[in-house]
Amino acid sequence: MNKLRLPVLACLALLAVPSTFAQADPAPAVMASIKPVHSLVAGVMDGVGKPGLLVEGAASPHTYALKPSQVRALSDAKLVFWIGPGLENFLAKPMENISGDARSIALNSASGVIHHEFRGLDELDGDAHAGHEGHKHGDHDHDHAGSDDPHIWLDPRNAAAMVDAIEASLTEADPSNAATYSANAERLRQRLDELETRIAGQISAVKDRHFAVFHDAYQYFERRFGLEASAAITLSPESSPGAEHVSRVSRRIRDLKVVCVFTEPQFEPKLVRVVTEGSSARSAELDPLGAALPDGPELYFDLLEGMTRSMTDCLSSNG
Repeated sequence: MNKLRLPVLACLALLAVPSTFAQADPAPAVMASIKPVHSLVAGVMDGVGKPGLLVEGAASPHTYALKPSQVRALSDAKLVFWIGPGLENFLAKPMENISGDARSIALNSASGVIHHEFRGLDELDGDAHAGHEGHKHGDHDHDHAGSDDPHIWLDPRNAAAMVDAIEASLTEADPSNAATYSANAERLRQRLDELETRIAGQISAVKDRHFAVFHDAYQYFERRFGLEASAAITLSPESSPGAEHVSRVSRRIRDLKVVCVFTEPQFEPKLVRVVTEGSSARSAELDPLGAALPDGPELYFDLLEGMTRSMTDCLSSNG
């Protein structure tokens, strides 16, 4: 009889001290601007909660406008992660007016992030006298000369620095889940190291091949892995290149025997067809935002691996 009562007594004893098995507090409400940022935040939050995403699908942060429901979500958020006004201009004013309880984390300012200044047209089309001629700037254009290129996530080492900042911000806002954030961040940093090594090995075979890009968004990836674009059709996607620049890019593609010109899913590829006319250049797609990829912790890794495959496949095809 006493033996039968022991399990019951043990259960009652456990129920009497519920604090021993208390669960961590629920995750704070978190929003992320673009899919690569969302992926890194989701990776650090894995097992605790899921961040909301603002710029979904093939939408471009360069021309995005917030929906009323997203304005409400921002006002309810505890943390908002974004790159900064140089990329998500549509968030600049909302971030200034964010509620007192919310924190805005501009990852472009995170400690350890490597920055590169925007390249000018003269660096990309080989004409030292070109300057910015023929380049019409939109209302939401980047401030090019002397300013930082905001496409920081395309360098895995910058992604690791972003993970550090994300972990620190989440831990400060939600200390009860600090151990989970720390373990997740450490796992992400290890995976990013492995990703860099893997990409470097794959890219090494095509480092000497000439290629052109739709807009100058890839120098962080290029510099990390020893590549260099020979031309860019436009400096930023909200800028319309002038006829003289388009002609100069076309000539450069022919003269250098450019192997591949890369399009992007967010933008009309007509200009790519124009600049490749009369050349042997192929075209392929680079997707710097992961437009077609499912949201979540794996997106960042799928994004960079997909870019690597597109580059190596296209650049080796005519070799």
